[in-house]
Amino acid sequence: MPEMMFLQGNEACALGAIKAGCRFFAGYPITPSTEIAEVMARELPKVGGVFVQMEDEIASAAAVVGASLAGVKSMTATSGPGFSLMQEVIGYAIMTETPCVFVNVMRLGPSTGLPTKPAQGDIMQTRWGTHGDHAIIALYPSSVAEVYRYIITAFNLAEEYRTPVVFLMDATLGHMRESFYPLKDEELFIIERLKDTSFGEEDLFVPFSESEYAEPTPFPMAEMGKTRFHVSGLVHDESGFPLTSPDVAEKLIRRLTNKIRLHADEIAFYEEYETEDAEILVVAYGIVARSAMKAVKIARRDRIKVGLFKPITIWPAPVSRFRKLAEKVNTIVIAEMNLGQYAKELISSIDRRSKVIRTINKVNGELIKPEEILDVITETQIERSRIESWWIKKPRRWKLCTWKSWM
Repeated sequence: MPEMMFLQGNEACALGAIKAGCRFFAGYPITPSTEIAEVMARELPKVGGVFVQMEDEIASAAAVVGASLAGVKSMTATSGPGFSLMQEVIGYAIMTETPCVFVNVMRLGPSTGLPTKPAQGDIMQTRWGTHGDHAIIALYPSSVAEVYRYIITAFNLAEEYRTPVVFLMDATLGHMRESFYPLKDEELFIIERLKDTSFGEEDLFVPFSESEYAEPTPFPMAEMGKTRFHVSGLVHDESGFPLTSPDVAEKLIRRLTNKIRLHADEIAFYEEYETEDAEILVVAYGIVARSAMKAVKIARRDRIKVGLFKPITIWPAPVSRFRKLAEKVNTIVIAEMNLGQYAKELISSIDRRSKVIRTINKVNGELIKPEEILDVITETQIERSRIESWWIKKPRRWKLCTWKSWM
């Protein structure tokens, strides 16, 4: 068995990334993500990697994309304001199909906000922060062990779908320390960067061949500097050269979106607890899922049939599974440290008629406590009982009407 690790969330993120094969990190210090850069600066040179502190977050993101195109797995880490600055480069990485990982350790905002306090206010920015129609993959774990595990998954998804992947954390998860046993090397699944060495300097490499996306598999990439190929944020053809044709634009944007959208169920990671017979479904993700888990366990002890659904893949949202669970329950409680960003996405995917839906939202920099979730579970249970009791006791006063009675 591997040796037990006792790590901060940010440390686990950095060490997990190195385990996944990350060999380039460019970043700029910002609370509460700075420890990721500190660990990378110390550990990357030990494995032949490169750490660069850039002048700002825009340069950091651009350097990460360039390093990936040059042939190495790359990552950056930031928080709220820095993540906002990186959005244009994230769009560029989507358009150029460059695999890389962007870590966002969320804090309360907007603007400078509360730099040392946790929040989940960047959920919609992660999805729609960069302009234009696009798809994105985003993961959000809830424990230090999951951080170590799913940062490896983030790199795998980046390689498999040739796309930037956003890895979400929060100030609490980034700074908390927990002990865990990492997976053994033989249990780890790591997708290595596939490099096409069959092309010489005079050959034209076609990096955006549409046929490669019939089934998403790791797509070989030529190394920039060793092979001639074109990369552009403009609408381009299979060779990467810009074209202004409406047909080319339509084909490209739909392909970039569909390669993720059509495989949403394969990308979706989530966990469930006590959902088999649940009448009330609690939905929570990230650090809030820990409070939700405790609340559900307490409610179960009080014989309330409640279950937990914890999305880990935030985008694309795991709506297929959520719909199936929603069909079986009469009440849904969604808890998140924002003003309901993810609740809107989930609720819009179901038929909410005959459902009692409650949201728990907090934006003061404090965690949602198990007691707060438990209170709402209890309230909805009482509310549902009253509704059912009213329908059972209500006298039936229907009267058969004939046509003449209306005359």
